[in-house]
Amino acid sequence: MLDQDLLDLGLKFHGHKCPAMPMGLRTGLAAMNALGVEHAADGQLVALVEIDEDHCATCFADGVQVATGCTFGKGNIRRLGYGKFGLTLVDKRTQRAVRVVPKGSVMMKNRESEFMKLRSSGTPASQIPAELVDPLIANVSGAPDEAILDVGEVSDYKWHDGPHTFEAFLCPECDEMVVERNARVKAGVAVCQPCAER
Repeated sequence: MLDQDLLDLGLKFHGHKCPAMPMGLRTGLAAMNALGVEHAADGQLVALVEIDEDHCATCFADGVQVATGCTFGKGNIRRLGYGKFGLTLVDKRTQRAVRVVPKGSVMMKNRESEFMKLRSSGTPASQIPAELVDPLIANVSGAPDEAILDVGEVSDYKWHDGPHTFEAFLCPECDEMVVERNARVKAGVAVCQPCAER
């Protein structure tokens, strides 16, 4: 069962009602429960989400971010590009991980809903009537984990962070800050990538 305050926070963060964001919340919470960890205040967890870009239910990742504290801003969430809705949550401290996946039958039921028919015809999610989306959210929010999720075994997972850099400079062409390792050389001068491509 999903806590209403967390659902409200997720909906506010996400910006519209849909079943995929609460599914991400549920998936993230189940993964944290399996690992025995709490919301990541810093970078102690890493979320590997299997979504790609521009397909149905990428909203899932927003729920994962809200639930786990793994965010694009902190750099501890990665999109794997598989076009799936799985989450592998890594606990860097213990070097353990768990993969949690919404049951395919549940995802397909949502996909066959009037909500998704409208979405696939181009209707923005924010313009779909509440009576079509609220029951989908209630089903995801109220179901027991075992009815909607497949929680894998916790296993060893060796995670190695890359170097975290604070080195930056002002691009001489646009006068915007750029991280040094992302610089490009143009006419013998270090500039940002967009300026290098002009």
